[in-house]
Amino acid sequence: MGDIPAVGLGTWKAAPGKVTEAVKVAIDAGYRHFDCAYLYHNEHEVGAGIRYKIQEGVVRREDLFIASKPPHPAWIMIPSKLLSFCFSHPGVYDLPVDCTNMVIPSDTDFLDTWEAMEDLVSSGLVKNIGVSNFNHEQLERLLNKPELRFKPVTNQIECHPYLNQKNLISFCQSRGVSVTAYRPLGGSSEGVDLMDDPVIQRIAKEHNKSPAQILIRFQIQRNVIVIPKSITPGRIKENIQVFDFELTQHNMNSILSLDRNLRLATFPISKNHKDYPFHIEY
Repeated sequence: MGDIPAVGLGTWKAAPGKVTEAVKVAIDAGYRHFDCAYLYHNEHEVGAGIRYKIQEGVVRREDLFIASKPPHPAWIMIPSKLLSFCFSHPGVYDLPVDCTNMVIPSDTDFLDTWEAMEDLVSSGLVKNIGVSNFNHEQLERLLNKPELRFKPVTNQIECHPYLNQKNLISFCQSRGVSVTAYRPLGGSSEGVDLMDDPVIQRIAKEHNKSPAQILIRFQIQRNVIVIPKSITPGRIKENIQVFDFELTQHNMNSILSLDRNLRLATFPISKNHKDYPFHIEY
């Protein structure tokens, strides 16, 4: 996982007005990795929380790994320690759509976008660049790009026991690209609450840990970076308290067996995009 902290705070769909305090709590709890995006509409709140803790002397900017993602369609680049490229985040407000509510796609080649992002690294505006939601064919095409100056440091993908992404994780790691798991706890708003799964409940009781801690530890033991989202102080603190126990191989196998290939983030209004990544198996 290199220099990317293994557990970060996700901020997608974090409630406005509560993110700054969540970031303050997270920094005090030991978080040094924050996952953000222009389209989440809360980066200013994340920044306010970070600025407060820097001024308080709790943390230095150079201690923090902050991921951002350029907005669509302008590709405005936001300086950060990591800039991660997403093909889009449909369902969030700023995307141009047609009369059928489908995204109006750009014909830009993502390899050209990558070159522009490499320029940001060369100019010192960002330290690392990565990708998000790339399937293995897209990642392979990027890695085989002639005159590739900087490899992606990570591929940020949806990953949880009901979508364990075993093949894609193996592919990424075999090529020296780390994996960052978003939505690691599933999605209760979609009626998929992994923390109620009997297998997860049983393993949690076995280790005297919460189901969320089991789900996070599961990813860590796969050498996957994990970015659970919460604005609740108790849960923020709990979610990083995952380094004092270890799941057994039997635990890991039991969790892996839960796979249903169930994708929660399908971005349906972007299915017409030429780079829609989910038309293939992984």
